[in-house]
Order: sequence, then C-alpha cells, then structure tokens
Amino acid sequence: MGTILPEGRLAVGMQLPIQSQSTNYVEPWELRAGAAELASVARAADTAGFFYVAVCDHIAIPSEQATAMGEAWWDTVATLGWLAGITSDVRLLSHVYVPAYRHPLQVAKAFSTIDAISGGRVIMGVGAGHVRGEFDLLGLPFEERGALLDESIDALRAAFAEDYPTLPGPRWPAADMGQQPRPIQEDGPPIWIGGSSPAALRRAAQRGDGWLPQGPTTPELIAKIRILRDEAGRHDAFDFGALIGPTFVGEPDWDLAGPALAGSPDKIAHVLRKFSAMGVGQVQVRLRSRSVDELVDQIGRFGTDVIPQLG
Repeated sequence: MGTILPEGRLAVGMQLPIQSQSTNYVEPWELRAGAAELASVARAADTAGFFYVAVCDHIAIPSEQATAMGEAWWDTVATLGWLAGITSDVRLLSHVYVPAYRHPLQVAKAFSTIDAISGGRVIMGVGAGHVRGEFDLLGLPFEERGALLDESIDALRAAFAEDYPTLPGPRWPAADMGQQPRPIQEDGPPIWIGGSSPAALRRAAQRGDGWLPQGPTTPELIAKIRILRDEAGRHDAFDFGALIGPTFVGEPDWDLAGPALAGSPDKIAHVLRKFSAMGVGQVQVRLRSRSVDELVDQIGRFGTDVIPQLG
C-alpha cells in the first residue's frame, strides 16, 4: 500500500480519553465523563491538526483483572463510526483492535463501512490480544492467537480487495459471499501492526503497512523491521510509529506524578524531531490534564505551537 503519512512532516496522534480507562493512564476526571466530553476532545484534535485519534478494543474484562484494567472499554466500531460523523479531517485509528474476536467478513464489513462514511479516514491498528479470559469467553484458543491474527489480516486484505473474496481458512473459510459498501481507500484501510515482541515485529514486517510499538521505539527495532521486510521482499514504504507517553505543553503548576515530556513547545518539538531523524513517521502523545477543558486547551496549544515545528 505504501505510506499514508504526510510527506516531510512528523504526524502526531493521540489515544482518546474516556473510551478506555485503564489505571495505567486514566485521569481522575475521566471517571465522571461521557460522550459530550469525548466529543469535545475529538473535535479539538480534529481542529488542531492531529493526524489521528485512536480508540482501544476489549469485549469484556475478567473480574480478576478489572482492578488494573478497569471495565470501561467502549466498543471500537461503534465509537469510530460516531467519531466519523463528528469530525472532518482527523484519521480514525483502532489502537489496537483484535480482529480474531470476530469473523473476518464481519470485521471487513464494519471497517469498510466506517471508511465509506468517513471519506477514507480509517486506519486499522490490529493486535493478537492478551487477555486469556476474553479468548476463553469466545471459545478461541489463546495459544493460537498469533496464527489467528495472521489469518485475520490475510482475510481482511482479500475482503477489502474484492466483492466476493475467497478466504482459505483454516478457521474462517469462505467463498461466494459478497459484501458492500466498499472502502474508499483503494486497497482498503491501511493495517498497522501493534506490539513489540519478536512475533509482532515479524508480523509488522511481513503483513503490515505500519508498526504501532507497545514500548520504546529504538533504532535497533527499526533496523530489525527493515531487515525482516527486505527478507520478505517488501520494498514499499512503511509507517514507523513511536509512543511518546505523558506530555504537557508548558510548565505545569501541578504534580504530574511521574515522568513526562513537559516544557516549552520548542523543547517538545526538539525531542519529537529526534524520532523523525530516526525514521519514525508518526508519534502518539498522551497529554496530561485535570479536566476536559484543560485537555482541550493542551490539544490546542500542541496544534498551534508544536505541530508547525515538526515539518
């Protein structure tokens, strides 16, 4: 497919708040927020020139993991479809979606529809999944989650390309089953692979259009993916990503309670440009905030004062 990122400029995205509320990153104000606040944040990112907004995917959280993970994980497809209707330019990323939880034709229909109604703004971030209880709930073999993801990706490629795709299986064989609407993007939504394990790196190199790391992005990991792509005979453009983590534009007058990239717009832009020099095309920030109004203000400041320095 090749790159979808803007030429000559580092793209910036953000994981949306409220939609997922893991204790690893949820801000206290999100626990009392809902659709109105989420809409304000998404529209602010759209206006500020963010390249994408992202939402997560879980079906149900086992009780023994709910203390850490929380229970609030809004449905990915429903949320992205709603976001398509209230934004105009920002891309819509699933970060990450577990396609093996559903039949590939069901997944292809959902994401093709969102691509159609959004004017071709969908990016599929996919992963193998990590919650054994969800696999057990759905009757799926947890130990085979990598193979299930590989089959899902191949099946999605076929379904995005043809009205009547042939899916060889082995889990989800299908033939002579047509579906529309077709996606707007010529080859369907690009597929970015999530994860930093050796298996995820191989999958990104062999099957992906881009990479969504789960941890730090290093020159060594970028080089590894490039070597794997060469070995697979893939020489098209590829979108490398990086997670920047907690970020705050300006000098905070409150305790951020942990490491964060904070300071002047010049300082933040300087740090982000180092990723660009490494070969990264898009970075994801998590702007810290104590309220939805503060987050909207941070998004606006980032768009006005930082993004113009990245290209």
